Amino acid sequence: MSHSPRQELESLRRQIERHNHLYYQQAQPEISDLEYDRLLQRLIELEKQHPELVTPDSPSLRVGGAPISEFQSVTHRVPMLSIDNVYDEAGVREFDTRVRKLLEPGEAVEYFVEYKIDGVALALIYEAGVLTQGVTRGDGRTGDDVTHNARTLAGLPLRLQTESPPARVEIRGEAYMANSEFSHLRAGQIAAGEKKPFANPRNATAGALKLLDPRLCAKRRLRFFAHSAGDLEGATFASQSEFVAEVERWGVAVTPRSRVFRDIDSAIEHCHQLLEEIPALDCEVDGFVIKINSLGQRDRLGTTARSPRWVIAFKFEKYEGVSQVHQIEVQVGKTGALTPVAHLEPVEIAGTTVSRASLHNRDELERLGVRLGDWVVVEKAGKIIPHVVRVEEHRRTGEERAYQFPTQCPVCGTEAVRDTGGVYIRCVNAACPAQLREGVRFFASRSAMDIEGLGIKLIEQLVETGLVKSFADLYRLKEQRDRLINLERMAEKSADNLLTAIEESKSRPLWRLLTGLNIRHVGVRTAQQLADRFGSLDEIARQTVEQLSQVEEIGPIMAQAISDHFRQPAMQAQCAELRELGVNFGSGQPAAPASGPLLGKTVVVTGTLRGYSREQAQEAIRAAGGRPGSSVSKKTDLVVAGEEAGSKLTKAQELGVRVVSEEEFTALLQAPGAEANPGARAVEATDEAPAAGAG
Repeated sequence: MSHSPRQELESLRRQIERHNHLYYQQAQPEISDLEYDRLLQRLIELEKQHPELVTPDSPSLRVGGAPISEFQSVTHRVPMLSIDNVYDEAGVREFDTRVRKLLEPGEAVEYFVEYKIDGVALALIYEAGVLTQGVTRGDGRTGDDVTHNARTLAGLPLRLQTESPPARVEIRGEAYMANSEFSHLRAGQIAAGEKKPFANPRNATAGALKLLDPRLCAKRRLRFFAHSAGDLEGATFASQSEFVAEVERWGVAVTPRSRVFRDIDSAIEHCHQLLEEIPALDCEVDGFVIKINSLGQRDRLGTTARSPRWVIAFKFEKYEGVSQVHQIEVQVGKTGALTPVAHLEPVEIAGTTVSRASLHNRDELERLGVRLGDWVVVEKAGKIIPHVVRVEEHRRTGEERAYQFPTQCPVCGTEAVRDTGGVYIRCVNAACPAQLREGVRFFASRSAMDIEGLGIKLIEQLVETGLVKSFADLYRLKEQRDRLINLERMAEKSADNLLTAIEESKSRPLWRLLTGLNIRHVGVRTAQQLADRFGSLDEIARQTVEQLSQVEEIGPIMAQAISDHFRQPAMQAQCAELRELGVNFGSGQPAAPASGPLLGKTVVVTGTLRGYSREQAQEAIRAAGGRPGSSVSKKTDLVVAGEEAGSKLTKAQELGVRVVSEEEFTALLQAPGAEANPGARAVEATDEAPAAGAG
């Protein structure tokens, strides 16, 4: 049956917009680029034949319409104010304190946390669901009308995907250029002999939006992440999270990995988690944005002359270097994940020498397009995590070689399998020596069972000789003392010290065992919450997914992972062995309400303590009812200063925060009702120590 031109055009537009959404926002394309191009070309041809049927939301406008002669100035109905910046946790906590002082005493506050995309601020106005205007931030009061270029943003719907759109909605966000696109653009500029190629994706984005010819802007393939609302007519929202969820339903991409938290501590912890996940993004990020979730509270908090009182940007410094990839090695982690690691020509970044950078997974490796011999830009976000940002394609000589990701585990040869619906390729052999080695290493680490002297070199020998085939085997080593003494670099004293440390670990708190069991998505904080809520490992293992989901900050994905973990026959057998060997499985009683001499106080430890490791000091603070802090602010109640205390001590003295010595701290803990000093070796209490016995 033949269709009228109008019907065919409407069908083509729906198909193209659907495929745009699948490609740019779901990352699940259903057709090839060639098939997509054919659909778009047919649309353009049909619209040329029937210009009277062209609509302002046609996908054909993405390839660019007629150039404009000049930019028009537009006044923002709601000013686009700038955001105040802080660069440390203390600044974030001071923001929390200011907010709570301005609200009613005891009023609950929720925080919405998102990445701060390093792009160009843009306001998109939809009227009756159709994109009618795109405006740059400008000076915050007025901006430039860049509608002709806004229509070319890849993946942005020109008509909202809803049958009942609001009369008018202004969606604000960041236009940005993907790092992978920037690599191609910069290589092309240099090949063409341009004297001043763009220095970074943000400059390239700003330059693209200022082009008068939208066809040129379309070639830059800019994208957009929504993050907030401007002027609204015919739509009301109670919270930021509600607005973001609705915008996403309309088909507009929102800033990834955003979440709501009930207190500032959880919000800060999420920022640290987001920092670790930055390498998985194909865009530039320069921090995080923390906002009050309730729009009603925002109205009451108001604004200053230049910025809102209800939002803060928690920024970090970015440091870059350029190095050459000599080799790519695939490592097998404790969960079997195959992780490609780039071996680099050593380069100094932020005062440290970087010679390796994780490429995270096969998809990331393919997205970056890294080849052996490539020159790459390596970034350290916040001086912490080195990762490859992009390839310097213009430096390719033709001698670079493509890297073939293995289809089998490089250690045991088992076929590697992709996670269902995920990005990781895993070795599924539970007996894989690499998984066992990394699993035992993590089990013994200071964040888990804290077994002193059990470093990676010794673990490798224990696994290779068959002395350790499971976590439980660690607690059987006392029966193998003669074989233990004969290992390289071992002697009677070192063996006995190790056996003593292993025996002492049996009495560690339940949360440490939970951490060490290597449950996917479960870190220290979640382990502590589970231990406090249920009291014993057996009780946790009995919970359903629905019951686990009721624990604060545990969502359905994490709950499913916990449930699945304890239903694996191998894990059930291992837990039974650990119980039999005397490892602490908890009291069976949920944690009692906090109490003790430090109840409700935030305590920061700095310097080297003789009688406590960093983790032991934090445990002692929690046992006394306090909360360990990582930075000093006006909200800090107490600072424990050990030997060689540094800037945190100075900050405490400047702010008038009470400072105590290690002896005074111990006396506080031993006050009536306090737990005794758990005692241990002396380590640096402020900085993250290496894995126990590393090297």
